[in-house]
Amino acid sequence: MRAGALIISHGSPQPEWVAAVEEAAGEVRIKEEMPVAVSFLGNVEGASIQDGIDALEAEGVTDILAVMLFVSEGSTHIDEIHYALGAKPEPDKETDLEPFRIRARVHVGRAMGDDEDVARMVWDKIAPASKNPEREMVLLIGHGSVHDGFRERWEDGARKLAKRVGEVSGLACDFALLNPDGLKQTARRWIEDGYTVLAAPIFLSTGYFLQTVIPRKLQGLSYEYTGQALLPHPLLPVWIERQIEGLLDGLGGKRD
Repeated sequence: MRAGALIISHGSPQPEWVAAVEEAAGEVRIKEEMPVAVSFLGNVEGASIQDGIDALEAEGVTDILAVMLFVSEGSTHIDEIHYALGAKPEPDKETDLEPFRIRARVHVGRAMGDDEDVARMVWDKIAPASKNPEREMVLLIGHGSVHDGFRERWEDGARKLAKRVGEVSGLACDFALLNPDGLKQTARRWIEDGYTVLAAPIFLSTGYFLQTVIPRKLQGLSYEYTGQALLPHPLLPVWIERQIEGLLDGLGGKRD
């Protein structure tokens, strides 16, 4: 057996976002012990998931440890990638993604979810906006989903992450999703209770949602907002490495 890690993310036409993922992967120490490939679902030429699979198999990898660099298990992309990797016989939602060509065995990890390191990343990004902690609350803002099953996964994960962020920050913490849209209603409720809302997006990359959608939906309300995505952050390589180690433990800890 020879293990190799395949880091899978959504991808973006923004080169700085792709660079942030690649930089984090480059700081993963375990790459000195096994092959590591960075791949994207779309928008990155030459770094598709199939490209990553091919690169690992070309190095003799028999067991691919797939690290899912997505914030929530409620992502429809996680569902279709699981299917295309052969980790499930059918997707829960119809997809155009075709099964990948794979000879190696594939072992798929979980999304970032409510991991303690993720909670710390969220708080580190919004903490600069904190001025009066005794009357502040952190409002996590996630993409969400309108699809049955996926929506419930989003809500469950965001609820658990909110609890974690509350423990890390020492502040009250809640969540709201953009799909279905409950952001303004949730923020207004906390403001009416006398809290200053610290709006904390749980998105890996900056862009349209952070720069346009969230401010537009909160228009007319008083809140604090840094507009920062989770990337870049020094804890991301730590999270990636722990994911790889966890998958490796399931194989008995063997690298070669």
